[in-house]
Amino acid sequence: MPPKKKTDEPERPLLMGRLGTNLKVGILGLPNVGKSTFFNVLTKSEAQAENFPFCTIDPNESRVAVRDERFDWLCRHYKPASKVSTFLNVTDIAGLVKGASEGQGLGNAFLSHVSACDALFHLCRAFDDDDVTHVEGEVNPARDLEIISNELRMKDLQYLEGAIDKLQKATVKGSDKSKKDELEILVKVKAMLENEKKPVKLVTWNEKEIDVLNRHLLLTAKPIVYLVNLSEKDYIRKV
Repeated sequence: MPPKKKTDEPERPLLMGRLGTNLKVGILGLPNVGKSTFFNVLTKSEAQAENFPFCTIDPNESRVAVRDERFDWLCRHYKPASKVSTFLNVTDIAGLVKGASEGQGLGNAFLSHVSACDALFHLCRAFDDDDVTHVEGEVNPARDLEIISNELRMKDLQYLEGAIDKLQKATVKGSDKSKKDELEILVKVKAMLENEKKPVKLVTWNEKEIDVLNRHLLLTAKPIVYLVNLSEKDYIRKV
């Protein structure tokens, strides 16, 4: 009797980003769009949330329990002496402005807070209120999304210039093939960011390229959930 053929195992998806059990998500957006208010609602905190830009300077941080029915079932079934549920670390990052990648509005410090996160909530304002200041003078969600996306892309380009320069010097001195491969991949990523102007996460990469990207953790490679701050009245009117 011939041996049974091994069933083909499904391919494991290629994961981009830092893997771990202590993950951090940051709340990102322009100043005065409601980030601290959202942070307070999400985490049941009382961070200062005022009607003026840069109300938040130092990031607010808190933890949110992640509900999971499977965890609840296991606790009911096995009745453990103690229960430690999963938590998500949430960071309220100060508002970014146009030119943040060049240091505008304390941009370099704020972008370093973005870099420390594993994923992002990108909050965009779409409500009209003359009493709430908008740093760009008027409400335009599409423009605001583009401003933040472009600042993250420009910061990645700055980082890649330094990383590529170091690798070029290392490859001249030695014959480490892995360094040469890494250099080629980073040059490819940099060219894509310059020419196609797409976030890294929206481009298809192979396993070798993702392995290199996961060593550098670029800002535009982070997963993003887009949130719109909109009143019920404005939602009905805009729909």
